[in-house]
Amino acid sequence: MARLSLLPIETWPPELKAAVGGSAPSEIELGVTRITAHRPVLSVAMMQYNQVLRSNRTLPERLMELVRLRIAFHNQCRSCMAIRYASAVEDGLDEGAVCSLQKPFEAPDLSEAERSAIDYGERLATNHLSIDEAVYDRLRTFFNEAQIVELGLWAAWCVGLGRLAATWDMVEDLPEAFQDRSQQRIGPWQGEPVVVNRGASSERLDTVGKG
Repeated sequence: MARLSLLPIETWPPELKAAVGGSAPSEIELGVTRITAHRPVLSVAMMQYNQVLRSNRTLPERLMELVRLRIAFHNQCRSCMAIRYASAVEDGLDEGAVCSLQKPFEAPDLSEAERSAIDYGERLATNHLSIDEAVYDRLRTFFNEAQIVELGLWAAWCVGLGRLAATWDMVEDLPEAFQDRSQQRIGPWQGEPVVVNRGASSERLDTVGKG
Protein backbone atom coordinates (compact mmCIF):
# COMPACT_ATOMS: atom_id res chain seq x y z
CA MET A 1 0.00 0.00 0.00
CA ALA A 2 1.12 3.55 -0.72
CA ARG A 3 2.42 5.36 2.36
CA LEU A 4 0.06 8.29 1.80
CA SER A 5 -3.58 7.98 0.83
CA LEU A 6 -4.49 7.95 -2.86
CA LEU A 7 -7.40 10.30 -3.49
CA PRO A 8 -9.78 9.02 -6.21
CA ILE A 9 -10.47 11.47 -9.02
CA GLU A 10 -14.13 11.74 -7.97
CA THR A 11 -13.01 13.53 -4.80
CA TRP A 12 -10.82 16.10 -6.54
CA PRO A 13 -11.86 19.75 -6.79
CA PRO A 14 -13.07 20.95 -10.22
CA GLU A 15 -9.82 22.77 -11.10
CA LEU A 16 -7.75 19.62 -10.63
CA LYS A 17 -10.21 17.47 -12.57
CA ALA A 18 -10.10 20.04 -15.37
CA ALA A 19 -6.32 19.80 -15.48
CA VAL A 20 -6.44 16.09 -16.35
CA GLY A 21 -9.43 16.45 -18.68
CA GLY A 22 -12.90 15.06 -18.85
CA SER A 23 -11.94 11.52 -19.87
CA ALA A 24 -11.31 8.72 -17.40
CA PRO A 25 -7.53 8.17 -17.28
CA SER A 26 -6.21 4.91 -15.87
CA GLU A 27 -4.93 4.82 -12.31
CA ILE A 28 -1.38 4.53 -13.63
CA GLU A 29 -1.86 7.60 -15.83
CA LEU A 30 -3.10 9.57 -12.83
CA GLY A 31 0.11 8.55 -11.06
CA VAL A 32 1.35 10.73 -8.23
CA THR A 33 -1.50 13.19 -8.82
CA ARG A 34 -3.62 10.94 -6.60
CA ILE A 35 -1.32 11.97 -3.73
CA THR A 36 -0.51 15.53 -4.74
CA ALA A 37 -4.30 16.02 -4.93
CA HIS A 38 -4.13 16.59 -1.17
CA ARG A 39 -2.83 20.05 -2.22
CA PRO A 40 -4.76 20.78 -5.45
CA VAL A 41 -3.22 24.18 -6.21
CA LEU A 42 0.29 22.78 -5.93
CA SER A 43 -0.72 19.71 -7.93
CA VAL A 44 -1.97 21.85 -10.83
CA ALA A 45 1.21 23.95 -10.72
CA MET A 46 3.32 20.79 -10.91
CA MET A 47 1.38 19.61 -13.96
CA GLN A 48 1.77 22.99 -15.61
CA TYR A 49 5.54 22.94 -15.11
CA ASN A 50 5.82 19.37 -16.35
CA GLN A 51 3.75 20.19 -19.41
CA VAL A 52 5.95 23.20 -20.21
CA LEU A 53 9.04 20.99 -19.92
CA ARG A 54 7.53 18.46 -22.32
CA SER A 55 5.76 20.69 -24.86
CA ASN A 56 8.76 22.97 -25.46
CA ARG A 57 11.35 20.30 -26.13
CA THR A 58 14.08 20.64 -28.70
CA LEU A 59 15.72 17.36 -27.67
CA PRO A 60 14.40 13.99 -28.93
CA GLU A 61 11.66 12.27 -26.94
CA ARG A 62 13.58 8.97 -27.07
CA LEU A 63 16.71 10.55 -25.58
CA MET A 64 14.79 12.25 -22.78
CA GLU A 65 12.95 9.02 -21.93
CA LEU A 66 16.23 7.10 -21.74
CA VAL A 67 17.54 9.72 -19.32
CA ARG A 68 14.35 9.52 -17.26
CA LEU A 69 14.44 5.74 -17.03
CA ARG A 70 18.11 5.56 -16.05
CA ILE A 71 17.45 8.12 -13.31
CA ALA A 72 14.39 6.11 -12.24
CA PHE A 73 16.67 3.08 -11.84
CA HIS A 74 18.99 4.99 -9.51
CA ASN A 75 16.01 6.43 -7.61
CA GLN A 76 14.44 2.94 -7.46
CA CYS A 77 11.11 4.57 -8.21
CA ARG A 78 9.02 1.61 -9.34
CA SER A 79 6.12 3.68 -10.60
CA CYS A 80 8.61 5.67 -12.72
CA MET A 81 10.26 2.52 -14.09
CA ALA A 82 6.97 0.81 -15.00
CA ILE A 83 5.79 3.37 -17.53
CA ARG A 84 6.83 4.42 -21.02
CA TYR A 85 5.54 7.66 -22.47
CA ALA A 86 3.82 7.17 -25.81
CA SER A 87 5.67 10.12 -27.35
CA ALA A 88 9.00 8.37 -26.72
CA VAL A 89 7.73 5.07 -28.12
CA GLU A 90 6.59 6.93 -31.24
CA ASP A 91 10.09 8.45 -31.45
CA GLY A 92 11.73 5.02 -31.61
CA LEU A 93 12.10 3.94 -28.00
CA ASP A 94 11.74 0.15 -27.80
CA GLU A 95 12.41 -2.34 -25.04
CA GLY A 96 15.73 -3.23 -26.61
CA ALA A 97 16.94 0.29 -25.93
CA VAL A 98 15.51 0.14 -22.41
CA CYS A 99 17.42 -3.11 -21.80
CA SER A 100 20.58 -1.30 -22.92
CA LEU A 101 20.19 0.91 -19.86
CA GLN A 102 21.57 -1.96 -17.77
CA LYS A 103 25.01 -1.05 -19.16
CA PRO A 104 24.40 2.13 -21.16
CA PHE A 105 28.04 3.04 -21.68
CA GLU A 106 28.74 -0.30 -23.36
CA ALA A 107 25.50 -0.59 -25.36
CA PRO A 108 26.00 -0.52 -29.16
CA ASP A 109 22.42 0.56 -29.89
CA LEU A 110 22.67 3.88 -28.03
CA SER A 111 24.15 6.90 -29.78
CA GLU A 112 27.06 8.87 -28.35
CA ALA A 113 24.69 11.80 -27.76
CA GLU A 114 22.33 9.52 -25.82
CA ARG A 115 25.18 8.11 -23.75
CA SER A 116 26.40 11.61 -22.95
CA ALA A 117 22.92 12.70 -21.83
CA ILE A 118 22.44 9.51 -19.79
CA ASP A 119 25.81 10.05 -18.11
CA TYR A 120 24.79 13.59 -17.18
CA GLY A 121 21.46 12.45 -15.71
CA GLU A 122 23.13 9.60 -13.86
CA ARG A 123 25.70 11.89 -12.30
CA LEU A 124 22.96 14.29 -11.22
CA ALA A 125 21.16 11.37 -9.56
CA THR A 126 24.19 9.78 -7.89
CA ASN A 127 27.09 12.23 -7.55
CA HIS A 128 26.19 15.71 -8.78
CA LEU A 129 29.54 17.21 -7.79
CA SER A 130 31.24 14.93 -10.31
CA ILE A 131 29.68 17.10 -13.05
CA ASP A 132 32.70 19.21 -13.90
CA GLU A 133 33.92 21.22 -16.88
CA ALA A 134 34.88 18.04 -18.74
CA VAL A 135 31.31 16.73 -18.51
CA TYR A 136 29.96 19.99 -19.91
CA ASP A 137 32.60 20.01 -22.64
CA ARG A 138 31.42 16.56 -23.73
CA LEU A 139 27.80 17.68 -23.70
CA ARG A 140 28.73 20.62 -25.92
CA THR A 141 29.93 18.25 -28.63
CA PHE A 142 26.31 17.10 -29.08
CA PHE A 143 24.08 19.89 -27.74
CA ASN A 144 23.98 23.66 -27.71
CA GLU A 145 23.80 25.49 -24.39
CA ALA A 146 20.03 25.96 -24.55
CA GLN A 147 19.64 22.20 -24.97
CA ILE A 148 22.00 21.54 -22.06
CA VAL A 149 19.80 23.75 -19.89
CA GLU A 150 16.73 21.86 -21.16
CA LEU A 151 18.38 18.53 -20.35
CA GLY A 152 19.40 19.73 -16.90
CA LEU A 153 15.93 20.96 -15.96
CA TRP A 154 14.39 17.68 -17.15
CA ALA A 155 16.93 15.57 -15.26
CA ALA A 156 16.48 17.65 -12.10
CA TRP A 157 12.70 17.17 -12.31
CA CYS A 158 13.15 13.41 -12.70
CA VAL A 159 15.64 13.15 -9.83
CA GLY A 160 13.59 15.18 -7.36
CA LEU A 161 10.08 13.97 -8.08
CA GLY A 162 11.27 10.40 -8.67
CA ARG A 163 12.93 10.22 -5.26
CA LEU A 164 9.81 11.60 -3.62
CA ALA A 165 7.57 9.15 -5.48
CA ALA A 166 9.84 6.26 -4.46
CA THR A 167 9.25 7.10 -0.79
CA TRP A 168 5.49 7.18 -1.39
CA ASP A 169 5.77 3.54 -2.56
CA MET A 170 2.88 3.59 -5.04
CA VAL A 171 3.09 0.11 -6.51
CA GLU A 172 -0.37 -1.43 -6.14
CA ASP A 173 -1.51 -0.51 -9.67
CA LEU A 174 1.75 -1.48 -11.38
CA PRO A 175 2.44 -4.63 -13.40
CA GLU A 176 3.28 -7.58 -11.16
CA ALA A 177 7.04 -7.51 -11.76
CA PHE A 178 7.24 -3.98 -10.37
CA GLN A 179 5.27 -4.95 -7.26
CA ASP A 180 7.53 -7.88 -6.39
CA ARG A 181 9.26 -7.11 -3.09
CA SER A 182 11.42 -10.24 -3.23
CA GLN A 183 13.81 -8.13 -5.32
CA GLN A 184 15.02 -5.14 -3.38
CA ARG A 185 16.59 -3.50 -6.43
CA ILE A 186 15.09 -3.74 -9.90
CA GLY A 187 15.43 -2.01 -13.26
CA PRO A 188 12.96 -0.69 -15.82
CA TRP A 189 13.93 -3.58 -18.11
CA GLN A 190 12.64 -6.26 -15.70
CA GLY A 191 8.90 -6.17 -16.32
CA GLU A 192 6.21 -5.58 -18.91
CA PRO A 193 5.80 -1.78 -19.08
CA VAL A 194 2.65 0.28 -19.44
CA VAL A 195 2.56 2.88 -22.22
CA VAL A 196 0.83 6.09 -21.12
CA ASN A 197 0.12 9.44 -22.71
CA ARG A 198 1.68 12.61 -21.41
CA GLY A 199 -1.33 13.44 -19.25
CA ALA A 200 -2.93 16.86 -19.10
CA SER A 201 -2.72 18.81 -22.33
CA SER A 202 -1.40 22.35 -22.49
CA GLU A 203 -4.82 23.50 -23.70
CA ARG A 204 -6.56 22.13 -20.61
CA LEU A 205 -3.91 23.51 -18.25
CA ASP A 206 -4.15 26.93 -19.88
CA THR A 207 -7.81 27.14 -18.91
CA VAL A 208 -7.43 26.03 -15.29
CA GLY A 209 -8.39 28.82 -12.91
CA LYS A 210 -9.60 31.12 -15.70
CA GLY A 211 -13.30 30.53 -15.13
